[in-house]
Amino acid sequence: MEVRKSFELTGHGNPIFALELSQKPGILFSAGNDKGVVEWSLEKRAFIKVMFPVAASVYAVHCPVGYPLMFTGMRNGDVLVFNFIEQRVTHTLKQHGKPIFDIKSVPGKKELLIASEDGKVSVWNLDTLQLLHSIQVSHDTVRSISISPDEKQVAFGCRDNSVQLYNLSDYSYAGALKDHTMAVFTVQYSPDGQHLLSGARDAQIKVWDIATQSLKQSVPAHMFAVNHVLFHPTQPYFASASMDKSIKIWGADDFKLYKIISREKGYASHQLSINKLAWNGNQLLSTGDDKLIIAWDVEF
Repeated sequence: MEVRKSFELTGHGNPIFALELSQKPGILFSAGNDKGVVEWSLEKRAFIKVMFPVAASVYAVHCPVGYPLMFTGMRNGDVLVFNFIEQRVTHTLKQHGKPIFDIKSVPGKKELLIASEDGKVSVWNLDTLQLLHSIQVSHDTVRSISISPDEKQVAFGCRDNSVQLYNLSDYSYAGALKDHTMAVFTVQYSPDGQHLLSGARDAQIKVWDIATQSLKQSVPAHMFAVNHVLFHPTQPYFASASMDKSIKIWGADDFKLYKIISREKGYASHQLSINKLAWNGNQLLSTGDDKLIIAWDVEF
């Protein structure tokens, strides 16, 4: 596996927490402790514009497939809805009074899920933007959401060290995965739906068997917190980003380490915590506390 740095995007003045590809190819959005959501051209490798101003820090941005909308989760608990056709914020979803940490959609159900520090997940209709459900998932923060590929199950990574599972058909409780010793920051189902990865503040990545809800493997992945894990959309690999300033690429079949991207390994990489990743084909995008977005070309 070969990895080379392709380019950097600079301009943010504060740490970046959210990185999301647009529904439109070649467009990337980023947000964090700055005063706005930023649009970038990956083709031109350049800043396009500040989409809209924000009054609070942003931890989550989501662009649902098939909708001309972008949802932006704020530190104050609001979710701003930006309409690409009207080029303005048209709605504010108000259900949570504490920071929003993740937003995901269920295409088959036309539903939007929002996770908050209040321990609740709110469920919204994507067509009408009406509130459908509010689920008390945890007594503490819900940090991460992952929808299973078959859209039958959803996993929530929680600050109480657990991963909570729910059935997507009726949002009934489906079990809990417990082995982490610290807050779970990130969860993601494998593309084949057989496994779930969870990454936590304990620097571990856990591999769970979904059919049996059992721990398959525990990987001592990083030196510090695992902030994000993300499967490649088509290749049998996943990437992890950590507070230890490194990105690692792992096999999705054997869970072995194949590449470390860090300054220690000779890459002109991030100098502070890496908070979020995005795959744009075989290009891996990374961002973090050093205010940079870096594009890595990965050759498998």
